[in-house]
Amino acid sequence: MSNRSSLSEFLLLGFTDTRELQLLHFSLFLSIYLAALLGNSLIITAIVCDHRLHTPMYFFLLNLSVLDLGSISTIVPKSMANSLWDTRAISYSGCAAQVFLFVFLLGGECSLLTAMAYDCYVAICNPLQYGTLMGSRACIKMAAAAWASGFLYALLHTANTFSIPLCQGNTVDQFFCEIPQILKLSCLDSYFREVGLLVVSACLFFGCFIFIVLSYVQIFTVVLKIPSEQGQHKAFSMCLPHLAVVSLFVSTAFFAYLKPPSLSSPALDLVVAVLYSVVPPAVNPLINSMRNKELKDALRKLIQWVQWQQELPEGLQGQHSHVVLGGKVGGMEGLQADGKEDPLGTRTGETERDQASLQDLILLGVELL
Repeated sequence: MSNRSSLSEFLLLGFTDTRELQLLHFSLFLSIYLAALLGNSLIITAIVCDHRLHTPMYFFLLNLSVLDLGSISTIVPKSMANSLWDTRAISYSGCAAQVFLFVFLLGGECSLLTAMAYDCYVAICNPLQYGTLMGSRACIKMAAAAWASGFLYALLHTANTFSIPLCQGNTVDQFFCEIPQILKLSCLDSYFREVGLLVVSACLFFGCFIFIVLSYVQIFTVVLKIPSEQGQHKAFSMCLPHLAVVSLFVSTAFFAYLKPPSLSSPALDLVVAVLYSVVPPAVNPLINSMRNKELKDALRKLIQWVQWQQELPEGLQGQHSHVVLGGKVGGMEGLQADGKEDPLGTRTGETERDQASLQDLILLGVELL
């Protein structure tokens, strides 16, 4: 990286120079960070510990929570530390690491949201093939592909960004190391190389978004054919949270990276960055659990188990946890690699209804979720 010898650190954007407001920013970000840690950790623990949640949808949700934890942990703690200690500095290597990790987790999340849309599409629109198309091997491959694509995407952008000569100082107009803001420090003749890469990446992200939209158009077309309002309500309650997460993620990220220069201002850039980098990891657990009865039941049992453990004598703590949690810890026991078993493990025989009516097939797809 050619800039390493000339730059030892970058100066990040401070929210304010007033000490009281700096402490307020620290407290606000600390609250959001703790909420994200608690919400995502509870979802991860509940999915791992409850065998009823060892299904493709919850497997992808577990990966999404891990990505959210990683992304918010990459940028928020450094911003809080800067406000607490009244500094703006971040080392060159720290900035490069922040760019790599954030882009890695952001790219992985985009790919994972696409896989989640495909899972919902197969369950609703093609339920009889769900066990074959969404077996454990297929789910693991899709999750691995999402993580791998994020890694390659981050490696490409980080190497390209930090190999560009920087001629405009070391002040980054953002509270974390964001690629568009770093590019503003580059020499004009090198700027367009990374901009072209960003445009290609935006096209790939837009392709994922189009795939998700088309999937949900098909899903809603099928769901609206369900005669019973109860069946429609259950189908929408399972799919709408994912659509809300996608909408929040895509709209804010697209605006942050593709907005015209005429709309750019430090205050607007700061607000948009908070909306796409800090808010989604904190609100995704709430969105995903708000209308999900199975997940709420699992979280309730997990909290009851923790309280029960605290009330037990010290020598008995940690024993008989399966009584409360409802099963052993494991990974997707209900999923079979060959796709011949029931993908839920607890609902057998549903995928054998080859002669079922359209309504029964659609309701079967809802049950698969």
